[in-house]
Amino acid sequence: MNLYSLLVTSAVIAFAITPVIIWAAKKFLILDFPWRPHPGILHKKPVPRAGGLATYIAIGVTYLIYLLFTDGSVTDKHIIGIIIAGALVVVVGILDDKYDLNPYIRLFTNFLAAGIIVAFGVGITWFTNPFGGHIRLDEIVINFNFPDILPFGFFAGVHSIVLLADIFAFIWIVWVMNALNWSSGVDGQLSGIAAIGLLALGVAANRYLAADPSQLAVGVLAFIAAGAYLGFLPWNFYPQKIMPGYGGATLAGMILATISILAGAKLATTSLLLIVPLVDGVWAILRRLIQHRSPVWGDKEHLHHQLLALGLSKPQVVIFYYFLVSISAYLALTLDNKGRFFAITVGGVILLALLFSLARVVKKIEKTVK
Repeated sequence: MNLYSLLVTSAVIAFAITPVIIWAAKKFLILDFPWRPHPGILHKKPVPRAGGLATYIAIGVTYLIYLLFTDGSVTDKHIIGIIIAGALVVVVGILDDKYDLNPYIRLFTNFLAAGIIVAFGVGITWFTNPFGGHIRLDEIVINFNFPDILPFGFFAGVHSIVLLADIFAFIWIVWVMNALNWSSGVDGQLSGIAAIGLLALGVAANRYLAADPSQLAVGVLAFIAAGAYLGFLPWNFYPQKIMPGYGGATLAGMILATISILAGAKLATTSLLLIVPLVDGVWAILRRLIQHRSPVWGDKEHLHHQLLALGLSKPQVVIFYYFLVSISAYLALTLDNKGRFFAITVGGVILLALLFSLARVVKKIEKTVK
């Protein structure tokens, strides 16, 4: 099976299984009630949650189909780790969708999921130096492959704990999981962002496949996951029939973060791809700390909330997000390392300024209305 057939297969499975998940969510009252005490709620009637289960099933089934067509000869330990960690994330997501778990409990399970992935051998041992040269290896890359603790038997077989590499991977995975979850408030928002980002990483992996066969596993997972979120999107787009829920959002963030590491430490590529939700996440933490609030408790001041307050409709906000993420994906795939670093720096400053300005404008509007 080629990568694009995996994309289609996963999309078809996700599209077909989602109505079953909608039925189950209604039957077991896994619903987002508009009267529950959360400031970010935007809908007026109960909406099924647990959409993460649909995308997870699509990813798992498609990967099994792929293994059948390849006789299981290309099973990748990292993907197995992602699937196991994904199961944890989705189960916790369903529990949160049903019972509204404490944010600190959710954060702890994020740590646990990231720990599982790191235990399966995922670590940031290096990344490209945007200011490096073109001849000496130590100028081209920045290494984090130290200190190296003695190898021992672990999930990934004989495995060494490379302290800095594993710590950076752990932080990166948890951060992207939460940033994606914060950008899931509007119908179709999360699904579209995830699909575009995953597809872009899959295309990037496919480019280097001939030179680096290890990119096959990256491309396979990226295209399968992209298809899962594309197939889920018609049910999630306005007016949404189901939400991705906490499990769907954190699963997308976990896969995106992990793929970016496995793709050869393409952290700059992924940071540019996801610059809008990542910067929005930074702004969320900053404003909550400034207001002497916990950064893990939700509010109604994310970028999509501000755009809605300015009068944009939900579909307009989501299409605006798609446009920004698509532009980011194009730049991430076409710019060189220095260009991506420049785009991230300039784009990050512009987005932070925009978020700060919008917050002030919206507050003035709200005072005028009152």
